[in-house]
Amino acid sequence: MKNLNFVPKMRPLRQRMTEHMVSVSDESSEDEAQMKWEEQQIKKAVKLSQETYNDASLHKSQPAKPKFDPSVSLPPVDLEIVKKRLTERITSLQDVHRAHQREYEKYMEDIESSKMTVQELEKSSDAALNYKFYRAMKTYVENLINCLNEKLKYINDLELAVHVLLQRRAMRILERRQDELKNESAYIQHLTSENDKPTNGGLDGDEKTQLLEMCEHRRTCRRQVRECSGDTDHHEGMSSDDELTPTEVAEFQKSKDNVLEDSRKIFEDVHADFCDIRKILLKFQEWKEKFPDSYCDAYISFCLPKLLNPLIRVQLINWNPLENFTELEEMPWFRAIQEFSDAKNGSEPKGDDDPDQEVLPRVIEKTILPKITAFVKNVWDPLSTSQTNNLIQLCNNVFGKQVLSKSERSRAKEDLVNAIVLRMKKSVEEDVFIPLYPKSTVEDKSSLCSKFQDRRFWSAVKLLSNVLLWDGILQEDTVRDLGLSKLLNRYLLLNLLNTPPGPDNIEKCSKVVACLPERWFQDLKSGSTLSELRNFCQHLLQCARTLHKNDHSHETKQVILLLVKLKALHIVEDFIEEYKLEHLKLMIGK
Repeated sequence: MKNLNFVPKMRPLRQRMTEHMVSVSDESSEDEAQMKWEEQQIKKAVKLSQETYNDASLHKSQPAKPKFDPSVSLPPVDLEIVKKRLTERITSLQDVHRAHQREYEKYMEDIESSKMTVQELEKSSDAALNYKFYRAMKTYVENLINCLNEKLKYINDLELAVHVLLQRRAMRILERRQDELKNESAYIQHLTSENDKPTNGGLDGDEKTQLLEMCEHRRTCRRQVRECSGDTDHHEGMSSDDELTPTEVAEFQKSKDNVLEDSRKIFEDVHADFCDIRKILLKFQEWKEKFPDSYCDAYISFCLPKLLNPLIRVQLINWNPLENFTELEEMPWFRAIQEFSDAKNGSEPKGDDDPDQEVLPRVIEKTILPKITAFVKNVWDPLSTSQTNNLIQLCNNVFGKQVLSKSERSRAKEDLVNAIVLRMKKSVEEDVFIPLYPKSTVEDKSSLCSKFQDRRFWSAVKLLSNVLLWDGILQEDTVRDLGLSKLLNRYLLLNLLNTPPGPDNIEKCSKVVACLPERWFQDLKSGSTLSELRNFCQHLLQCARTLHKNDHSHETKQVILLLVKLKALHIVEDFIEEYKLEHLKLMIGK
């Protein structure tokens, strides 16, 4: 019996390691062989599938051509059917074309709308800048108004102070003239009275005598000045007698200089942007150039005249148009406003409907005309020819530029015209005085009565000349009423009727005729003169008759020439016919 071995016999370690290494190598060889075989099989399978797919694709891409069967017959061809089908096809294509055209137009409209939207969006992108500008402009205007309101009281006070100085000087001259007229008239009346007692209102003190002596001294000085200058066309009484004493002149000038010095300090603590008219207008011009719509909606053109009023009045504190006439165009404020009104908005020229064109006329309406009216009421002396000429020249200058819209009436212009008329009426009533003396007392031209009467006559002639200078500015009826009805017929003609015919009377009548505007007689074709001149023409006719009877042919011819100038041709014809003066017919064109 053999022993059964349930447990393998323990082998040495070396043997076990050898056996293990042999078994591992065998297993790895078998694994490698297995992997190679699997790869070969996979490659074969992939190659076979690709060939099969390519064959199938080739069969699909090349379908079998249908074979033509000649035994099958085609339907017959009808031209009408073909034509109908083609027409239907064309109609269908036209409908499609129209649909495409409408779609194209819609797309173009969408494009234009998109462009507009883009532009609006681009503009809206500047909203922040626009807001910043408007806010800055609002702040500037508020500060400007506050500044002007603060300075307005000082401007009013200084303007009033200068005006009071001028008014007091004018009143002093006027009162002195009237006092001297009363005193001189009373003095002459006293000398011509039968008794030696002074009449009521006569001289009763050295003060009045001194006034008369001063008046005569000024008259003598003026006479010497005229003689030196060679002025021969002047008569005693035609001077305004508005000289002041050196003391009065010095006091007036000192007070005026003090006011002017204060006026220069009004805006010395103000920045130029708030007191320089040119810079202020540049601010508003910038607004108009950037945002013209809002500029017009804010009615800036209507606000500027009132806004600039205080600044213009400061520049005009030293302005006295009665003494020295200055063209408005030469004034700084006028040039600044004119440049602003004439400025172009971008590349577009100024239009007639631009509201800025009315800024300058409104400034004249609101500021200049009221100031001139104040001068007329309180300072102007209608007896002064120089003041009257300066005032007339200024009115022509102002009225030519003060052109408002047709729907507006210039209330300030009407006030000025009314003030001129009232001031001349007052002068006619208060300054004209021509005494009447017996002929025996005035025959001696060296007598005091004759000299005084002549001075008063020539003073009235001077006022007549100044009144008639307003023809063309005032209404013709108004000028004729003041000059002819109230002055010539009421005062001058009465003196002429009491003056004997002769060279003196002819000289006075010639001067009166020379004052009359030629325009009044250009359209008179009826052979008769103006209705207001009929009495004057009758006086000339009476003078001509007297002179002719006294064989003064030269003086008679002079009187006839005056009647011809007045277009009193019927009177001339009757006179020539009455005295058989055929040689004088040439004077009337016959």
